[in-house]
Amino acid sequence: MSDPDEAADATSETVDSTDPTDPDGGTGTTAPDGGTDTTGTETSAADAATGGQSGSRDRSADVREPATVRSEADPTDTEPADEAEDGSGDAASDLTVRSVTARQTNRWVGVAGLSFLTGGLGVATSTRPLLLAAVVGVTYLAYANVSSAPAPSLSVFREVSDSMPEPGEEVTVTVTVRNTGDRSIPDLRLVEQVPDALSVVEGPARTATALRPGAAVAFSYSVTARRGEFDLDGLTVIVRNASGSEEREYDVATQPTTLTCVPPVDATEEVPLHALTSPYTGRVATDTTGAGVEFASVREYQHGDPLSRLDWNRYARDGSLATMEFREERMATVVLVLDLRPAAYVQSGEDGRNAVERSIDATHRLFNSLLDTGDRVGIAALSEADIWLPPGAGPTHRAEARHLLATHPALSPTPPAERVYVRPALRMLVGRLPDDAQVVFCSPMVDTAAAYVARRLHVRGHPVTVVSPDPTRRDTVGRTLASIERSNRLSDLRASGLRVIDWTDDESLYEALERARRRWSA
Repeated sequence: MSDPDEAADATSETVDSTDPTDPDGGTGTTAPDGGTDTTGTETSAADAATGGQSGSRDRSADVREPATVRSEADPTDTEPADEAEDGSGDAASDLTVRSVTARQTNRWVGVAGLSFLTGGLGVATSTRPLLLAAVVGVTYLAYANVSSAPAPSLSVFREVSDSMPEPGEEVTVTVTVRNTGDRSIPDLRLVEQVPDALSVVEGPARTATALRPGAAVAFSYSVTARRGEFDLDGLTVIVRNASGSEEREYDVATQPTTLTCVPPVDATEEVPLHALTSPYTGRVATDTTGAGVEFASVREYQHGDPLSRLDWNRYARDGSLATMEFREERMATVVLVLDLRPAAYVQSGEDGRNAVERSIDATHRLFNSLLDTGDRVGIAALSEADIWLPPGAGPTHRAEARHLLATHPALSPTPPAERVYVRPALRMLVGRLPDDAQVVFCSPMVDTAAAYVARRLHVRGHPVTVVSPDPTRRDTVGRTLASIERSNRLSDLRASGLRVIDWTDDESLYEALERARRRWSA
């Protein structure tokens, strides 16, 4: 058997089609006075870039410089110093600009070349108009290099229309930036650092403007809420001098505005489980005879048997006493295991959800369904992060699982940067599983490592049911081969005694469970 850690991790790309230096990237509204709103968060970065203005101008610099950030309740206050003196504002907190990069834009390179060419021709041909044109070009070059990009002093105020939206809802984010310094900013470009998992559906998350002292600019954009907890806590600020020959780019950390999206409590139909159970009464029929609902056998009457279990039909027939036995129904202990390796972040098509998102949705529904039927349920993951919720029951346990599946950073819709080493993660998982636990493994089964995990759990005495969202397509030769390999992998697991639910992209989880149940009962 090949080592599962030798499998190559899948990679993902995030393509940003927005150029932060594009002056046409967005439009803003400049307002000298803004309205009062105490529901948002404001930060102020004061004179964060005083270094790097001397020396060679064609040399890029990447330096860290301090910034003062203060939370304020009113973004319209243009005298923060007075507020700090009278003590009526919120407590101040010092933050640091993450990075500052100074560079030349090379906007005037063409003018310089043309000026020297014109001057050279004028000298060579003794043509006075060419010499005058060269003088004009040199004058423009002097104008371009006489000033440098100003050091901004800004305050940032961010507001969201709903901080706890439902999945799929649109949330409008409004960002207000005010020039709190005493110098005008001739060219200011602002780019909101939207988390990769959130897609902007309306309005560019950027603007470009000029700000005089005390003036403010606001821009809005909308994102589609997704399961998880996201912090809007970054802003890219680009400042240019009046001629546009030099710019400074600031990576600014602002006070976070948090979006928390928790899916509703949904459950699917009853989940078919293996016969491995705990000694507590539940709903899983076992081969042990005793009290129950499903008839098992008849035995001779023994003194002390309850009258309700006597076979009265037999007694009426021949006068002999016999006791009926039923299959006992007991509680199952189930651990739902998520495959969070980078290789599992695959999807069918460009617009569909990736397999990990579908697996998390399945885990959420299965968890609620199993709790509703009286089973003890836990959650674990094949991940570098420590994700473990011991099996339990009750409303508090349900709330803990809901919060875990909605907000844990390792359950992000985007793939992790770290590689997951299967063998150590599997050893840790096996050590945590109760002896009577069975496993529901949610994985797209795109490689041999996932099949290895399912088999190892099964042979260690934990019956495994695989819920596998199908991310494959058959529109090209390569994708068809990948789909066939996955189908063969699932067939091998079935041959090894594992239950497999192949969940296609065009059906619901309930339909996949019903199709699998019919196959198992045939």
